[in-house]
Amino acid sequence: MAGLIKRAGIPILIIVVVAVTGLTIHRLHGVFGRTELTRQGAGLSNDPAPSNLKRVRYEIFGPKGTVATISYLDLHVQAQEVNDVALPWSLTLTIAAPAVSADIVAQGDSDSIGCRISVNGEVDDEKISTGVHAQTFCLVKSA
Repeated sequence: MAGLIKRAGIPILIIVVVAVTGLTIHRLHGVFGRTELTRQGAGLSNDPAPSNLKRVRYEIFGPKGTVATISYLDLHVQAQEVNDVALPWSLTLTIAAPAVSADIVAQGDSDSIGCRISVNGEVDDEKISTGVHAQTFCLVKSA
């Protein structure tokens, strides 16, 4: 019987130490690790309004009567497409992210087409292309 207790003593001691340590960590986590602000589902009721709003404006232009197919990136950087749009065409998106990527491609049925991307009223990229069924693109990597 004494030999059995000697052999089982160390594993039992390890189990007791692990259990006490786990219980202690759990109790301390409840005191130090969880606050109203970090609790899941909790939020600040008086969150300030975003102060760094970016207004991205896409524009496609061309000769009067031009019809175009336009592809652009939305606020979630997902490709969107608009078909058979009369020019001029524009779209303004507003986002509170610290940086935004903007990309637009257009092809029209005329011999000239242009694009422009403005961020907060400042033109960041502008191009005009010519040729049969002209195609153009504008890109702003980070604004």
